[in-house]
Amino acid sequence: MRTLIVTEFISLDGIVDSPGGGEHPRAGWTFKDVDFVEEAYELKGREQTEAAAMLIGRQSYEEFAPVWPTMTEEFPQYNAMPKYVVSTTLDADEVANGPWENCHVLRSLDEVAELKKGEGGPIIVHASANLAQGLAAAGLVDQYNLLVFPVVLGGGKRLFAADGGEFAKLRLVEHDTYSNGIQKAVYSVEG
Repeated sequence: MRTLIVTEFISLDGIVDSPGGGEHPRAGWTFKDVDFVEEAYELKGREQTEAAAMLIGRQSYEEFAPVWPTMTEEFPQYNAMPKYVVSTTLDADEVANGPWENCHVLRSLDEVAELKKGEGGPIIVHASANLAQGLAAAGLVDQYNLLVFPVVLGGGKRLFAADGGEFAKLRLVEHDTYSNGIQKAVYSVEG
């Protein structure tokens, strides 16, 4: 069975909305509001080399697909690996023949569960707050890779449901703190 890893830039108050740009009023908070310290992003490079597939939601696909294929130096492994988009609305043929190579549409969390049961390396879930919440509720998440930024955004899309979502016991398996206040927290899901 494959490992499913949710990776996020997250604010201290649990917001994952628009870390690099987007619709949130503080969009870009990861690079506009916190000094860049290269070693804080080591986890991101490691994820790219260790992942065997990427899983994203429709909105993340629509934001990433026009941009990431042109970023050949920054994302060579991500651009080469299979990418799965969970969506009931995207046209599967358009995604398969779109700008981002090796993309496939999954129509449900049941299809994600089947993908996870297959052979292969880890599946990395980028962005996609709604998808991450659905995966957690379905018991499909094995690990969370979080870079916690020292900012409080006060509102926006959350990684974890704010309305009494599913209980999960997590075990901290890796952590570090960097000079710019970012904290790395890698958690395995215990049940």
